[in-house]
Amino acid sequence: MMVIATVSLVLTGCAISKRYVSTATVPADAYGTSEDIRKAPSSSSLAELSWREFFTDPLLRELIDSVLSRNTDLNSARIAIEQSEASLKAAKMAYLPSLYFAPQGTWAKFGSYPSTKTYNLPLQLSMDIDAFGSITSQKHKSEAILLQAQVREEAIKANLISTVAQQYFMLQVLDRQLQILTATDSLWNASLETQKTLWENGKSYSTAVNQMESSYLTVKTQIVDTRRNIRSVENAICRLLAQTPQHIKRSAWGSSALPTHQASSTGQRMFDEQFLKIGVPAQLLKLRPDVRIADHMMEEAFYNTSAAYSAFFPSITLQGVAGWTNNGGSAVINPGKLLLNAMASLTQPIFARGKLSANLKIARLTEEDLQRKYVQTVIDAGNQVNEALADCQAAREKHAYYHRQVQVLNDAYTGTHELMDNGKANYLEVLTAQESLLSAQLSEAMNMYNGAQAVIALYIALGGATK
Repeated sequence: MMVIATVSLVLTGCAISKRYVSTATVPADAYGTSEDIRKAPSSSSLAELSWREFFTDPLLRELIDSVLSRNTDLNSARIAIEQSEASLKAAKMAYLPSLYFAPQGTWAKFGSYPSTKTYNLPLQLSMDIDAFGSITSQKHKSEAILLQAQVREEAIKANLISTVAQQYFMLQVLDRQLQILTATDSLWNASLETQKTLWENGKSYSTAVNQMESSYLTVKTQIVDTRRNIRSVENAICRLLAQTPQHIKRSAWGSSALPTHQASSTGQRMFDEQFLKIGVPAQLLKLRPDVRIADHMMEEAFYNTSAAYSAFFPSITLQGVAGWTNNGGSAVINPGKLLLNAMASLTQPIFARGKLSANLKIARLTEEDLQRKYVQTVIDAGNQVNEALADCQAAREKHAYYHRQVQVLNDAYTGTHELMDNGKANYLEVLTAQESLLSAQLSEAMNMYNGAQAVIALYIALGGATK
């Protein structure tokens, strides 16, 4: 009868402890309904590329590898995974009985009677029967926590890869801007010398020389600022590497392309729309770490609710003792005899001062809250994809305009300078032309960086860099 009752209880417990099944869905228009979204290719997602395929620059790959192996936050995430694995192992071991060796000895003397010595050398066994799924719920909860830790590591990894890549490209564009400023420094110095010669020959005014020199000194200060910015970005990368400040090796801007680039007359390959594949919104479920974490958090809450529900049912414990003792209860016997003892206990909660009901209500409310947060996470993810794609589109459109603007202003500067040399244009026209050209060149370089940054943001927003 006892066996039949135990089996019945176990079967009942299995019915109580159900497995989590995600019922959340992703809106079909999670990315938005704009014209750019409808035009974006979606046969497969850009995020399906591994980061080694996405970034082709060997120096950048080497830098990312170094950061992933040395970064403090990522190492902490790995430790968190190991801690969760240990907790899960303990939760799985909860099905097994606990066994303790608890020897005891006493010495007693009463009046003139001889002293007595007693001893117990027992092995104590205790086992909780998971009749109503409490242990199973805790095990599934530990599995969900482990999955969260693993996905959080992926999220930190993706964030690090994105940050390193963006800072690497920032170094490249700063190098490019420094190159532009250095070349401009030489050109403007030549213009200043020409203006001084014209002034010495009575063909210009000292104010023209002063204006030219002021503009030239502005370029000098921009060079200093750019070099300082380069140092700042290098230091930021070194912090990610957990190392002291030092020079970061990098290739020249445009020497290695992202897979979203195309050839252009500037030598910079960028913004090929056919590669900006966003995929279908449902892919957010399997690629983005934050969406997966939100799902595992709902799973954890589901099993918390199951455990809170199981607490209303009886707990069954089997206990046993086997060992050697000379304490026979009413007498001390020598030599000792074998001791065997077995006991089964059942504890049914009747009144727990409202704690069980409160715990169940809190668990259910938490589950409801996390379901709403999951939907919001998906909406936020779709918004990020929309924003990144819009930035890609804008940078691509501006790229052609900036490139043409640089060409036009370069021709204007060259022509105006020739006119000034022949006395047919004043210094203000030359000054305006050269300042406009410099501004356009720097803006073109920064727009290229903005484009690369937008492509990286799109890659991450779609769930890239996790593999």
